[in-house]
Amino acid sequence: MKGIIDRFEEDLVVVETGNKTPDFEKRLFPADASPGDGVNIEGDKITILKDKTVNRR
Repeated sequence: MKGIIDRFEEDLVVVETGNKTPDFEKRLFPADASPGDGVNIEGDKITILKDKTVNRR
């Protein structure tokens, strides 16, 4: 699943995926993740999509 980090809430990360905003545990994300970053989520593996992030900023 691909999405965009919307915000951080304590130990959670809210990700926009189309019209949904599921929450994920912050510990699953890379330390340098920030709101606006594009992400790819595969189970417990989350990676930042550098090209998608650059295009959005």
